[in-house]
Amino acid sequence: MEKIVLSPPFSHLYQSYPAVAAVVTVESGERKNAMACAWHAPLSFTPPLYGILLTPKRFSYNLILQAGVFGVNFLPFEKADLIAGVGRNSGRDLDKFAVFSLAVETLPEARVPVLEDAYAAYECRLREHRPYGDHELFVGEIEKIYETPLAFDEEGVPQVHRFRPALYLGADLYTTVSDQTPVRKRGERP
Repeated sequence: MEKIVLSPPFSHLYQSYPAVAAVVTVESGERKNAMACAWHAPLSFTPPLYGILLTPKRFSYNLILQAGVFGVNFLPFEKADLIAGVGRNSGRDLDKFAVFSLAVETLPEARVPVLEDAYAAYECRLREHRPYGDHELFVGEIEKIYETPLAFDEEGVPQVHRFRPALYLGADLYTTVSDQTPVRKRGERP
């Protein structure tokens, strides 16, 4: 495959996409917020750590520091408009839960807003945060996972024939998986 060479400064870093879209939620005192987060990833099985990258300009940044916990919600493709909406608007200017009709599961044990539309959500206790360039890595220890049972098999593998995850491509573009049946590849030697 022929390549072209790009050099800094880069106007975008979309080469690693598509990526599963996530909505980070937080509640501190009377304030709560939801924001789309494109840069997020599992970091460790033991302990179960999950990372999100935020710029200090985000309204959720200080709320997470105050609360010491955050949620990571994964929504289906049918909710891509909602994901884009909570990503393009600031919680400083509006109550996203009211404006976007974000319904929260009634879970008395939850310390973060878990969205009803999510097929899965992590409740993370903030372990540490540190700057990396123009963003800050928030490392959370996953204390609870909330999931829709039909969305996963007994091994925890997403059953994408039962729901369509929202995949972010960058530049406000979303897509989802095809109807093709997933194929297990073992990477055995020829």
